[in-house]
Amino acid sequence: MPVPPSGEQHVIRSGEHRAVVTEVAAALREYTVDRRDVVEPFGVEAMADGAHGSTLVPWPNRLADGRYTWDGEEHQLPLSEPKSSTAIHGLLRWRPFRAAERTPQRVVMRTTLFPQTGYPFHLDLEVEYALDGAGLTVTTTATNSGTSALPFGAGAHPYLSPGAGHIDACMVQLDAALRIDTDERQLPRATVPVAGTEYDLRAPLRIGSLRVDHAFTELARDAEGRAWTRLTGPDGATAELWVDEGYPYVELFTGDTLPPGRRRTGLGVEPMTCPPNGLGSGLDVLRLEPGASVRLQWGARLA
Repeated sequence: MPVPPSGEQHVIRSGEHRAVVTEVAAALREYTVDRRDVVEPFGVEAMADGAHGSTLVPWPNRLADGRYTWDGEEHQLPLSEPKSSTAIHGLLRWRPFRAAERTPQRVVMRTTLFPQTGYPFHLDLEVEYALDGAGLTVTTTATNSGTSALPFGAGAHPYLSPGAGHIDACMVQLDAALRIDTDERQLPRATVPVAGTEYDLRAPLRIGSLRVDHAFTELARDAEGRAWTRLTGPDGATAELWVDEGYPYVELFTGDTLPPGRRRTGLGVEPMTCPPNGLGSGLDVLRLEPGASVRLQWGARLA
């Protein structure tokens, strides 16, 4: 067959667990347990719409007008979402990664982001996908291989699967105390408590007609420092996604702005190291000095 739009496909397996990682954006195209989708897949013949499964580096979410200031110097990035005059989801969504290491249970995808207009920094990136009986673990390691400090943010864009059907009949839970309210451009305008609102997901809530495209923070964490999002489908299975302490934000997206055939067929659950417009505001943007690295983890499983 012709080369797929998402490039080479890397299949990993462990028992009943199976995942497919793509060359383009080191995206998670599929993850199933005993043939039940944990994340909503996209077809091998398709481009990844809605940043489906993609690696979001060196910033997640939107950057207002594509502009930010770093160490006193202003930078202008291309507006990858022209309708809102924003730069969205980083610079690697359509870039190839190479499989640097392979075993039946894991694949390590690597790429280099070379200096360019708007982001004149040198960044090496590694994304490892590993399966075992406990589920999928995704480890992202970023290293500043240049000669000056760089701003860094990271995210990922999987969609948890409801099983057959849509998310409306599902229960969702994310124990987060705060939500980032946004304007018509999906840019932050206030951080507000979820208590007493329709966005209070600290206990399981039936999604129904709820529309969400917001980042949540002040996440409750377990003894291992993990914060969990859970989507329970009508079949009783629960797709779960966890983030480590390197991700203080999780964006939930019910997919209402996607093409008709994709609307509300999965729940976008996006680990993020910084909030929307993070590069612009500087909030929680990581500073990587030359030679420094940062390591982040998230994962998924079927319960």
